[in-house]
Amino acid sequence: MVKHPLLNETELELALLELGSWKVEEGKWLVRKRLFGTFPEAIAFVNQVAVIAEDMNHHPFIGIDFRRVTLRLTTWNSGGLTALDIHSAKAYDQL
Repeated sequence: MVKHPLLNETELELALLELGSWKVEEGKWLVRKRLFGTFPEAIAFVNQVAVIAEDMNHHPFIGIDFRRVTLRLTTWNSGGLTALDIHSAKAYDQL
């Protein structure tokens, strides 16, 4: 298992400026909530996230509340946020 280096405060701040809609929670989670027009649209988004997550072998926590989907990213084996989380967030934003 590859251990990715944690982002330092400056790297994280720069990444957040680039990402825009993602927030850091509890110092170790990268979180984004998206609201969709319909429940099927929300589920279709989650299915696309699943394909990306499998390809990257880096899986988010996903909350589905009717039309609202919450993605939570962290790199467990590193103990916090890494470039892998930023890369994942960027991929999900492309959907």
